[in-house]
Amino acid sequence: MAKFLALVGQGIGNREWGMGKARQPRLSAVAIPHSPFPIPGRATRANGFTLLEMLAVIVLIGIVGTIVVRQVGNSVDKGKYGAGKVQLQVLGQAIDSYALDNGSPPRQLQDLVTKPANAPNWQRPYLKASQLLDPWGHAFGYAAPGQHGNFDLVFYGQDGKPGGDGYSKDVGSWQ
Repeated sequence: MAKFLALVGQGIGNREWGMGKARQPRLSAVAIPHSPFPIPGRATRANGFTLLEMLAVIVLIGIVGTIVVRQVGNSVDKGKYGAGKVQLQVLGQAIDSYALDNGSPPRQLQDLVTKPANAPNWQRPYLKASQLLDPWGHAFGYAAPGQHGNFDLVFYGQDGKPGGDGYSKDVGSWQ
């Protein structure tokens, strides 16, 4: 039936279907794509996006978002690792200043923030308390006297434990 209706709409008459005398084909208006004037009796496509198009865009946004988050995450870890190495140098300079004022390095890192009883020439707080922790919130390793000099200072990296590789690789003040 649908085929019959389609053929009738194209001007195929009854004779081609074996139903008698053929009629002259009707002239119909030519459809103009995206015309603001709809043609009566003709189906038009609704404006908008299909579900498939919307799903494709959502998947693409998800893929791009995943890539961006991974890159930003790696950049944050790289920045924290670099900041920890710089903080190790600043901490080493504060220990050197303490040693110049008091004749020897502090027994513990907390002595750089609060005056110990055995430091007669303690001049000031050499650091803020927040500077005693690395960018990940772990304590630096410290020994005085050290195996590599008057003191050894170690930044343990992301994991806060001795050993490791990548962003968990240890960095010593003697390196």
